Formats: sequence, structure tokens, C-alpha cells
Amino acid sequence: MALDLATTVAPLGLPEIERTVSALGAKVAAARAERGWSLAELARRAGVSSGAVHKIEKSGMTPTIASLMKIAAALGKSVAHFVEEDAATRPALVVRGEFRERPFTSKRGLELENLSGRYGGFTLAGAEARVEPGASSGPEPMTHPGEELFVLIEGSMRFTVDRAVFDLGPRDSIHFRTSRPHSWANPGDAPAVGHWFVVRSS
Repeated sequence: MALDLATTVAPLGLPEIERTVSALGAKVAAARAERGWSLAELARRAGVSSGAVHKIEKSGMTPTIASLMKIAAALGKSVAHFVEEDAATRPALVVRGEFRERPFTSKRGLELENLSGRYGGFTLAGAEARVEPGASSGPEPMTHPGEELFVLIEGSMRFTVDRAVFDLGPRDSIHFRTSRPHSWANPGDAPAVGHWFVVRSS
């Protein structure tokens, strides 16, 4: 299960906004270089002109929301990757309990509240999870780079990793490499609540 978690921090002031906008072009260029794509290739995949990509990368033009969404999708990145302030410019990110955001998840019966900053400046993400009775990750095991650590607070959870089954009760935890086929489910008749942490490998 790969968590896509939001960052809740104090609103950005004008200097931070200007810094973020000025860094956007360099982030697009770096993401394009990671793929080994030319300007023309990114433009073709994103459905924008090569001239627009060039101007964006050189900070000669601020892209529209629509253009940035197309470029981000083509590069396999979230829009937040390009517009979020670099975590290196802050000593820490604080997520206030009353302002936790609920990131999207495609898994039915699973609700998440973020505990951490987004991927980008960080490789660790965490969420408080509520898993309804009978909810699961689906019929097929998942694999993706990284690690997961799940700490069960209440209820029951069942994880299957490399076909080995692990039943968890309150205060139990499981830590595993996500390159191994894995799945999860709540086999109980009450909601399960736990803290889910994910480390994404580069």
C-alpha cells in the first residue's frame, strides 16, 4: 500500500510563494532529466508545446494549472512535487492534530489522516488509518519499492507477506519490505485503527 500523504503546515507567505514559483522550472527540468527525455519528448507526452516547456524550465513562464497538471502526469509526479516548498528550507514540518488532511485512497473501507509531510523532501510518510470490518487491499498482492511499518492501536488486522499470514492484535506491529508480494485485511467485526508508515525507495 503506497500512501500519498498531504502536508498541513502554516500558509506560505509571499517570499515563500515566490521561492516556490522560481524553483518550479528547475524541478521540471530535473524530473525530465531523470527520465532521459528531450524537451520535445516531454512536450509530446504532456500535450504542450516544446517552447512552453523550455520557458517553464528556464523560469521564463509560470505554467497554468492545466499545463502543470499535464506535465506532472507525463512525468509520473504529483503536482505537489513541483509546487511544494522544498523541505530542506524548513527545519521541520508540523501537522496539527485538528488540521490533519485526509489523502485520497482507492481502497474501499480505508480512511487515512496524514501524520507526515509529503514525499519529495522526505522518503518517510505516515498516516493514521481506520480500516472497516471486511475491508482489504484487494484480491491481488501488491509490490512496490520501499518498506512499510504498521502499528495496530485497536481492532485486528491480517497481513500476508510472501504468502505468510500474520494476525495482529492491539499494540502489535509488522515491518516488511514492500518489494515482496503483500496484502492486508481487517478480518474482525469492528473497525481497526493503526498507524501506517511507508518508506519509499529511490
